[in-house]
Amino acid sequence: MLVTGENGAGKTNLLESLHVGTQGFSPRSRMDAQLVRNGATRSRIQLAGERAGVPTTVEVTLGARETKQVTLNGSPLRSAESLRSELATLVFTPDRLSVVKGGPAVRRAYFDRAMGRLLPARATLHVEYGAAVGQRNAMLRRIAAGVSTTEALAPWTTQVVRLGTELAESRAEVVALLLAGFAARAAELGLDDAALEYEPAQLSEEVLHARVDRDLERGTTGIGPHLDDIVIRGGSRDLRSFGSQGEQRVAVLALLLAEAGLLHERRSVPPLVLLDDVLSELDTGRRHALAARLSELTQVVVTATGPEFLPAKPSLRLAVTPGRVTRESAS
Repeated sequence: MLVTGENGAGKTNLLESLHVGTQGFSPRSRMDAQLVRNGATRSRIQLAGERAGVPTTVEVTLGARETKQVTLNGSPLRSAESLRSELATLVFTPDRLSVVKGGPAVRRAYFDRAMGRLLPARATLHVEYGAAVGQRNAMLRRIAAGVSTTEALAPWTTQVVRLGTELAESRAEVVALLLAGFAARAAELGLDDAALEYEPAQLSEEVLHARVDRDLERGTTGIGPHLDDIVIRGGSRDLRSFGSQGEQRVAVLALLLAEAGLLHERRSVPPLVLLDDVLSELDTGRRHALAARLSELTQVVVTATGPEFLPAKPSLRLAVTPGRVTRESAS
């Protein structure tokens, strides 16, 4: 599907609605109040479609001062997060370049979300590990303040090591799963020898015990997967520091396309792929390469200011003007 319209017409809002309706949250903001129209008290998104040939409906209701409500096929879900285990959606927006050019925390978050989609049983692992690190940090500060003893630190150190080791191993598994597809999709888009590297810091109770004085001084756990980085390379270059914006864009697209292929294989249902303003910054050759790859996916929504940016015939074309969406001829 191709969605066209002038800048500011509402194309991104349409994609954002699809993301909220299938994932329970916005790719642009974690504050529900920002998703409610000025002067209104709540917003509601209703979607209908098919999943593996079975009719499926979703409704998400949110407000500035109320708990988010989500129903799937008329049945309420216990949380908005539960929707993500049912429906898979991948999104590209211009600010997603931060996955490559941003700091390590952005990449950790990206690959941990990918872990939740590719390895659903481990979807909450990074949250559990973060909670354990938080508890250990709190105990470090209590010990430094003289209101507890170092013996009280041991259980949290054990927990951090256990969960941290599992998290690092799971991240490495996700990187390995994505690696071949990422390199292939990047090459199609003109970025040769693309690679992903993840080398987690060695974590053990002995390592944490050896640095306990430094951790006490700083009040934080100074080693572990909460500080690791995943390096995205183009040949020998770290694209964060030595990649052009065009190469960084290609790398993010290649990651998304690689994961889309894996999700289709693993779930037997293709993910919904949302691409916002991805074509305008690509040259003609890369547009054709991307269009060829997108033609193999069955659920893709692309936005552009005009149909000339997509060198392929979409199955459906929508035109967006402020407050209105109309169906256009796809020719």
